[in-house]
Amino acid sequence: MAKDKCPECKQGAPEWMNTYGDMVTLLMCFFVLLFAFSSIDAQKFEAVMLSFQGSAGVLEGGKSLSEAPMVFDAMPENSTSTKQVIEQDKLEALKKKVEEYINQNQMQAEVDVELESYGLIIRFKDNVLFDSGSAYVKTDSYDILAFLGNLLTSEEFIDEQIRVEGHTDNVPIKTAIYPSNWELSTNRATNVVKFFIENAGLLPERLSASGYGEYHPIAVNTTTEGRAANRRVDIVVVKTADTNQTNQSQGGQ
Repeated sequence: MAKDKCPECKQGAPEWMNTYGDMVTLLMCFFVLLFAFSSIDAQKFEAVMLSFQGSAGVLEGGKSLSEAPMVFDAMPENSTSTKQVIEQDKLEALKKKVEEYINQNQMQAEVDVELESYGLIIRFKDNVLFDSGSAYVKTDSYDILAFLGNLLTSEEFIDEQIRVEGHTDNVPIKTAIYPSNWELSTNRATNVVKFFIENAGLLPERLSASGYGEYHPIAVNTTTEGRAANRRVDIVVVKTADTNQTNQSQGGQ
């Protein structure tokens, strides 16, 4: 009687290995995508790639994860994000100091302080710094401008860039000195910059002056209250990122 033949042995790895290999490959792609969408540097990326060595396949004596310290220990913060956090803290500290002065001198109705994405805005409303139709800094405002100047020349804020912006309402002006609101808003911003340089000792390279006329309103010009809100001078302590972007734009012109 003939003996039964042995079933033919299959060559290669077991079938379950294909599924396992696909799963490991998909996991690796998933984590690579996560890191691709995040803000990383070369050192972090290298550490993650090392952690997959020996785990993408079945290797004798291989490790499923590398014990690289960059993976298991706290990864260092990106230097750019660290600087942004430090700068944000500085601007918040500056905002607090200015608000304390405003409250002590009961100037809440005359000056606003707002922290925006591009920097800290110290907003002088309507006729706080200037008389109507004039670009001469009022003597009544010398004290607060001197306070700001002293604050911005302190060691804590010595590196901050300052942009002074002049704004008007849409009521036309036409005089021999100021043919339009462009000249009026620009001269107002320039005179505040001059005050900071001549009376507070701010370095000129830290300062810039811009006149926007009526074209950057923060309220409607159809009401008396709206026009009063639009007549303003903004002193902006600019964030570094916004300053660099402006410098690059100017350099490309």
